[in-house]
Amino acid sequence: MSMHPQGARAELLAAVTDNSWSMRIPALADQETANDAAVLILFGVLDSIPASTPDAAVARDLDVLLQRRASTLSSHPGQVSFPGGRSEDDDADAVATALREAEEETGLDPSGVEVLATLPVIPLAASNHLVTPVLAWWQSPSKVAAVDHAETVEVFRVPVAQLLDPATRFTSTITRMGHTFSGPAFDVDGTIVWGFTAMVLNELFDAAGWTLPWDATVKRPVEL
Repeated sequence: MSMHPQGARAELLAAVTDNSWSMRIPALADQETANDAAVLILFGVLDSIPASTPDAAVARDLDVLLQRRASTLSSHPGQVSFPGGRSEDDDADAVATALREAEEETGLDPSGVEVLATLPVIPLAASNHLVTPVLAWWQSPSKVAAVDHAETVEVFRVPVAQLLDPATRFTSTITRMGHTFSGPAFDVDGTIVWGFTAMVLNELFDAAGWTLPWDATVKRPVEL
């Protein structure tokens, strides 16, 4: 599955530096009132794989850190997401925001995280945010768990191979105000990853050359 001689980490870097990466999302109607935010897209070698071999890792050896948001939140309640959140005045940049939020939400140790790239800003109309994805590699994984259950109810490392499995993939549909929106989605043992998070993962997998052929005509409605 991995074509680069230096492995998956190199493929991720190549995917976001040669313009393969792209997200086709409409701009916000009023960017002046939007809030800045950042998310951490953290890939690491699976727990069962010796951590001394990250450079040789291929896609099937990896996992990615995700969390489930509390159902009581006003923004994206109950959804599976990357760790992250709104920028604060003390944050030096988007990387600082992503790492701070990830530490607050999952308890991870930022010192074990290698930042690979800051990706172009993605507008999120539903919550009026301008989100900067921060792509990172987990050099020294630390224990993670939901820290504040008012915000996060579950933290988990999802095997990338499971996300790439065509049987896991489908097209999600959601109807709002008479309009139906569709996008890539993943069913991870009953946990549905859709929306922004699924779109970002889908584009990253495509750009890294990891995607396996899957049937996008299989559609399932997503319940909010």
